[in-house]
Amino acid sequence: MLLRGIVMAAMLLGAIVGLPLGIFESADWLWAYPLLALGFFVLELVLAFVYLLIVCKGVDMDAEQEIDDPRYRKIVELYADSIIPMVRVNIITKGLNKVPKEGRFLLVCNHCSNADPVVLLRELSGHQVAFISKKENRDMFVIGPMMHKILCQMIDRENDREALKTILKCIRILKEDKASIGVFPEGGIHKSKKLQHFRPGVFKIAQKAEVPIVVCTLKNTKNVIPNMAKLRHTDVELSVLEVIPAEELKGVTTTDIADRAYRLMAADLGPENVAEE
Repeated sequence: MLLRGIVMAAMLLGAIVGLPLGIFESADWLWAYPLLALGFFVLELVLAFVYLLIVCKGVDMDAEQEIDDPRYRKIVELYADSIIPMVRVNIITKGLNKVPKEGRFLLVCNHCSNADPVVLLRELSGHQVAFISKKENRDMFVIGPMMHKILCQMIDRENDREALKTILKCIRILKEDKASIGVFPEGGIHKSKKLQHFRPGVFKIAQKAEVPIVVCTLKNTKNVIPNMAKLRHTDVELSVLEVIPAEELKGVTTTDIADRAYRLMAADLGPENVAEE
């Protein structure tokens, strides 16, 4: 929506400025008008980036964020929606109708690219998904402040006590109906880009908060950044495989839940995308 608006505004401004300059009075308009519109398009992109810098500069990263800020959530969704076509990504979705339309949930997905959260935020727009992310992302330019404002939670994977605090905070966010939680249970991106076995502790979030688990997979996001550098098109597939009801999480171990989600993902991804035992 944002990108479409920028394109339309650039074309309109090109025409408004071009008319008094007389560029439409000869065949020269065939090159002059597109060049003028392109100039406005680039200018608007710069202004959109400057706006992002301004709103991020006002974020106090040391203040506890207790709400999913609707203004920042809208900005994140608008920019995610614009980035996808700009980097020539086409998203094919399957099973999105399975995602609960009411109530909170724990979203679990495989992880093989930094593009994964962008794809999920775009396609699950309206579900208020707040991701669990490694603590290093807190200091990322622009991304850190935006994540902070939409209730994303940083986790210290090397410190069990701090990791537990993050899990408890996520349980509280779900129970208080502030946002749904998204997590990549592999714990990071493996260099092979293949599905790894899960860290079962994160599934405790759904158990304690008594919410369903939405199990999904992403395919081919590993090629987004390499293809972008080569100006190539990338097809990405997002599949919602199953929603595990909260009732089925009672009386079972987190290891059992993790194994169930893992088997679903592994079957969908295929052996070529799953790490060997």
